[in-house]
Amino acid sequence: MSGSSFKEELERLEAIVRQLEQEDLDLDRALALFEEGVARLKAARELLQKSELTVKRVLEAADGTLGTDPLDL
Repeated sequence: MSGSSFKEELERLEAIVRQLEQEDLDLDRALALFEEGVARLKAARELLQKSELTVKRVLEAADGTLGTDPLDL
């Protein structure tokens, strides 16, 4: 998962959800997918937080004040 992009994490999360929705999924596989999904969600959240920090730095004004305009995702 290291080095993954936000888009890649979301795509994998969507694939995990599709697999978890299958009726014939055994419990062991479902638990493994759920565990991976939680890890991928955490990684995606961290990538999003890093992106938000970068945007805030870019919006910093010349006088040193920080703009906190909301992000439209």
